[in-house]
Amino acid sequence: TYSLTFRQSCPATPDKVEKLPFVIPVKLGLLDAKGAAIALRLSGEASAQGTSRVISVTEAEQTFTFIDIAEQPLPSLLRGFSAPVKLSFPYNRDQLMFLMQHDSDGFNRWDAGQQLSVQVLQELIVQQQKGEKLVLDQRLISALRTVLSDETLDQAMVAEMLSLPGEAYLTEISEVADVDAIHIAREFARKQLAEGLFEALWLRYQANRDLSKKTPYVAEAEHFARRALQNIALSYLMLIGKPEVLAATLEQFETSDNMTERLTALAVLVNSPFEEEKATALASFAEHFKDNPLVMDQWFSVQAGSVLPGGLERVKALMQHPAFNIKNPNKVRALVGAFAGQNLINFHAADGSGYRFLADLVIELNGFNPQIASRQLAPLTRWRKYDDARQALMKGELERIRASGQLSSDVFEVVSKSLA
Repeated sequence: TYSLTFRQSCPATPDKVEKLPFVIPVKLGLLDAKGAAIALRLSGEASAQGTSRVISVTEAEQTFTFIDIAEQPLPSLLRGFSAPVKLSFPYNRDQLMFLMQHDSDGFNRWDAGQQLSVQVLQELIVQQQKGEKLVLDQRLISALRTVLSDETLDQAMVAEMLSLPGEAYLTEISEVADVDAIHIAREFARKQLAEGLFEALWLRYQANRDLSKKTPYVAEAEHFARRALQNIALSYLMLIGKPEVLAATLEQFETSDNMTERLTALAVLVNSPFEEEKATALASFAEHFKDNPLVMDQWFSVQAGSVLPGGLERVKALMQHPAFNIKNPNKVRALVGAFAGQNLINFHAADGSGYRFLADLVIELNGFNPQIASRQLAPLTRWRKYDDARQALMKGELERIRASGQLSSDVFEVVSKSLA
């Protein structure tokens, strides 16, 4: 027999202090040592009911016992995200790697990969904070190599599984976010993955790019999936900086018949050390799309999101570009919003320059567009998430905004609630 015990709880909310147990549908399966699905037969049932089924958790604590289980299984829980809950199960890294490689449920393969990635990245963050040499757990590379080599998998899912949790998510789950350690750890992991998986990524990229060149752009799921995997493979490959990858990136930028591929190639170049090719591509893109304001918004965002040093200076320079207009909300969101909300390593510079820049902008915007001003404030309102030094700098800018004069009701509400 194999028993699974579920316990559920929900924090009190203003409308109800004591919560009764919910009805939680949990779709699950059990895997044997080879990754094969085990027939599921609950105690009291006459026969097995398939290898994947939904059980209903209706009590605060409830145990389900499966019979005719020949060996210790590994549970695959909450398949397809069968209920909007946070599920905790003490998987170790070997088990998460196993689920990544063998689970038949796409959501759980992805979720296992995210859990493994988070554990590996958090370990690197601690190593960085302690001043130790960074060492990536090779199980993450091995699991992703298996995923990459399995051509039966949906390419969109493979692309998602290759996407490491972002810096914003790692910040969110940190008790105190160490911006520098998070960035260094994640970039180190990306480069290690790129080196360890280079051949597999290069083969996938070339195969998908060849198909893209032979097949006109079609808005269909299969084509979306192919381009998604092609583009994330390219973003990893460029981290190694090989001449053949640079040539492939330039070819994709110059000859693609769709914005997805062209913009990805541009973003890859913008985050690369190839200054001459980067400048040429940016100028070419701007000249080609200068009459298309929505595409130019993407051009601004790609540069604002570059994690290379000097991010704030690039944003300030771009604010002087003829295509930028501070009175146009889309332009502000595309440039300033992308910088403050996505480029965490540059926005959260230790000297507080990013905070001062955003506060100055909010004060200026307050005079003629208080709605967009209040929305740009969001990154500063999360000051409690960071270390003491950054907290003090962020609070100081919020207080400066509050004391700057006649604030609109929109901006005053956001600032006052944040400082309360």
